[in-house]
Amino acid sequence: MWSVRCAFVVCFFAASCGPGPQRAPETGQIPLAPIFAPNFGELDPASDWSGPRPSTHPVHGIDVSTWQGRIDWQTAQANGVNFVFMKATEGGDLVDPSLTANWAGAAAAGVPRGAYHFFYHCTAASTQARWFIAHVPRSEMALPPVLDMEWTPRSPTCREKRAAEQIRDDARQYLSIVQNHYGQRPILYTTADFYEENELWRLKDVAFWLRSTAAHPSDRYPGQHWLFWQYSGTGTVPGIDGAVDLNAFAGTRAEWTRWLKDVRP
Repeated sequence: MWSVRCAFVVCFFAASCGPGPQRAPETGQIPLAPIFAPNFGELDPASDWSGPRPSTHPVHGIDVSTWQGRIDWQTAQANGVNFVFMKATEGGDLVDPSLTANWAGAAAAGVPRGAYHFFYHCTAASTQARWFIAHVPRSEMALPPVLDMEWTPRSPTCREKRAAEQIRDDARQYLSIVQNHYGQRPILYTTADFYEENELWRLKDVAFWLRSTAAHPSDRYPGQHWLFWQYSGTGTVPGIDGAVDLNAFAGTRAEWTRWLKDVRP
C-alpha cells in the first residue's frame, strides 16, 4: 500500500486539506453475506513461493485506493471479494479522492468494508489520528480502522526514518486514540522490513495485517500472530481495472463470520 504525495494530488485536495467536519455516526449491521470463493488473477506470480499458499485460506478480499478507479462492487464481490479495506487518509492533510464513492459503493453491495490511514513519520501521531477521525464516520457496518505503517523512501516530502522506540510509541499513541473513538480494536498493517527494523513484535495486544508476497506469514514473520495477510500487490479481480492488492483472512469461514459479529463497536 505504498503511497507518495504528488503535486496534482495536493492541488486536487486543496478544498479538503483543512479540518474536516465530523460526520454523524452510521447505524446498521455488518452484512453477513455468503462467502465467495476467489476468482482472482495475478499479473506477476511469485516463482519461488515458500510455505502454504494463499489458497489454504478460504476468505479473501482486497485493499484499494483511488488508483483502482471506479469499482463494480457487485461483480467484485461475486468473484471473491468478501471484504475491503480502503484508503481514507494520509499524513495530516490528505484524503483519498475515492473514499466517499468506495465507502458507499461497498456498503451498497453488501461488502464488509473498513478504512485505513497511511502514516507519515514527519507528522505527530495525534494529529494523524484526529485527521482520520475527521473523515471516517463511526459505523456499526464498518470493519476496524487500520493504521498503515511502513517506510516512505520515495516520498518528496517525508523520507525520515525515526528510531524504533519512537516508531512504536507513535503506533501506540495513534492506535489508542482511534480505538477510544471508534470503540474497535484497530489493525496495524506493515511490511517485513518495517516490522523487523522497528521490532514491532514488542507491541502488545496488536492485531496485525502483514504483507508477504513470496512466503506465508508463518515463514516471513515467525511466531507472529496475524489477522490479515496481504499476499499480492499485482492481483486482478473482475470488476476492477488494473492491478489490486489481494488479502486473506487468517481463519476459517466460521471464524470469519464470528469475527464479523465480534468487531461491531
